Amino acid sequence: MNQDIFNLSVRKFLKMVGVNSQREIEQAVAKALAQAAIAGTESFHAKVTLEVAALNLKVEFKDAISLE
Repeated sequence: MNQDIFNLSVRKFLKMVGVNSQREIEQAVAKALAQAAIAGTESFHAKVTLEVAALNLKVEFKDAISLE
């Protein structure tokens, strides 16, 4: 295994997930605000599931996203 290639590949994947996840959340919040479905002061429970089937890996990460 080439450790450098592996690390770069993992970092690239995580960056893609982070950037796209942030964009999706921001768009969902903007839409909910525009529709007056939320006040803009809420906190939301969030969960991400990371799965790599070939490695039999499935792990959940949970936290809250606060608007204020």
